[in-house]
Amino acid sequence: MFHYFTNSTEGIALPEKFTWPFHYVPHPLSRLAANEVMQYIASRSDWHEELALGKMFGVLIVNNADGELGFLAAFSGNLAGSNYHEYFVPAVYDMLRPDEFFKREEAEISNINRKIKELEDSEEYCSAQEELAAVKVKVETTLANFKQECALRKANRNLLRQSGKSDEKALTLESQRDNADFQRLKRQSKLLLEQANQRVAEFKSHIEELRKERHTRSAALQTALFKQFRMLNANGEESDLTEIFAPTTQRIPPAGAGECAAPKLLQYAYIHGLKPLAMAEFWWGASPRGEVRHHGQYYPSCNSKCKPILTFMMQGLDVEPNPLMEIVPPEPKILYEDEYLVIIDKPCGMLSVEGKSGVRSAEGWFAERYPEYQGPAIVHRLDQSTSGILVMAKSKEVHKELQAQFINRSVRKSYVALLKAKIQSQSGRISLPMKLDYDNRPRQMISAKGKSAVTDYEVIGYEGDYTRVRFYPLTGRTHQLRLHSAHHEGLNAPIVGDDIYGTGERADALVGNRLCLHAERLEFRHPITKKQMTIECKAEF
Repeated sequence: MFHYFTNSTEGIALPEKFTWPFHYVPHPLSRLAANEVMQYIASRSDWHEELALGKMFGVLIVNNADGELGFLAAFSGNLAGSNYHEYFVPAVYDMLRPDEFFKREEAEISNINRKIKELEDSEEYCSAQEELAAVKVKVETTLANFKQECALRKANRNLLRQSGKSDEKALTLESQRDNADFQRLKRQSKLLLEQANQRVAEFKSHIEELRKERHTRSAALQTALFKQFRMLNANGEESDLTEIFAPTTQRIPPAGAGECAAPKLLQYAYIHGLKPLAMAEFWWGASPRGEVRHHGQYYPSCNSKCKPILTFMMQGLDVEPNPLMEIVPPEPKILYEDEYLVIIDKPCGMLSVEGKSGVRSAEGWFAERYPEYQGPAIVHRLDQSTSGILVMAKSKEVHKELQAQFINRSVRKSYVALLKAKIQSQSGRISLPMKLDYDNRPRQMISAKGKSAVTDYEVIGYEGDYTRVRFYPLTGRTHQLRLHSAHHEGLNAPIVGDDIYGTGERADALVGNRLCLHAERLEFRHPITKKQMTIECKAEF
């Protein structure tokens, strides 16, 4: 599984620290290794159809016991129905080839599924359900007809009373008799329903008992499986997945934990005495439905499955610091200020609100500048990487009124962006509902079950192979403009410098290391003076 480089590595310095896998620029050796893996993948014609659908691969740069430089390769999940292929490191635990205990439990669970299916499809259960449905219709019809008859007799009694020639005693007795008959009919109907429902309830109870048994067995089997993933770290320590995830907010490992490329690579390296130097993961094939993945581009390890595992496995390695923790954004520029509000040009890299990373935020800047105000200040938000106009309130009343304008969409906003493609359509509307990609926070994804997200756009001009675009978001979803730009059902053109939905290529040659997205114009009604305000701020890219 240890591969020597076929291309020369002369002149490439070894990495000083191991890659921080959740936000990184691939080391030149990682890129070189990835290129060799890509060539190998392309040579496997028997995998073309499967890999065209998309899969994540990874490389790990290592030194062997003799100090020789090489690399390991891995894929996430399984490939061609197997976890074992000679070019790639094996699975930490092969879930496709479990031992006798797991086979027995899987057989029992399959048997329970079969019993549930047989009961649900049985002639007796179907007959009981049909009988219950028929009894319900009969009862409803009988009661409705009787109520109609009673209503007619009541109307006749009222007419007789109005004529002045009625026998009031006889009419009262008739009314009482109708009521008594109706109550008796209701009791009879209830009994019929209970009898018909009893047969159905017996089947449902049996099915529910089987489902509970299935759930209990499945949970126990899943826990037992996760215990088979005995992960190692550079300190020589070992811990299974249930122990690794126990202190996290998830507590229980998600499905597929331990099967991604990065944990496989480190596990193999530790077992075979190889020294990890750097790593990278890249995508091959089409983008998954709803997500943004670009063929041949590099991506960080996922947060939900891999972060707890890799955090443990990297213990003992000299790891690069998280670059997001080291961002020092410049001071914001004040665009407008009065006694009620302040509007700034938030620089790229500054958070809108306080976060766990400790990176300076506009909220923190406001608190330092206006310590006398203790209420909420941030009226709306911009992504950390997005620069431009941000409004902050100096009183709770102003905050409430301004926020209401954003909520009811009376505020008009426009952004300017530089896209890494030549867009042919000069203008249009993108309407793609969005939701959080829970496995890859803070990434968002397109989903029919997501919230409405609508963006209008117009092309401003072309700059070589790039397109300058103006966006008019009609909704304010997290990462809306970034995802609508990059997704193949949107503009299919990532914003330059986008390290989440982009291709991994930075914008250094053009504007430095930043996301080329800027909130350039904002129109709103002043909460106190009621004057219509227009704030503009030119982008620096």
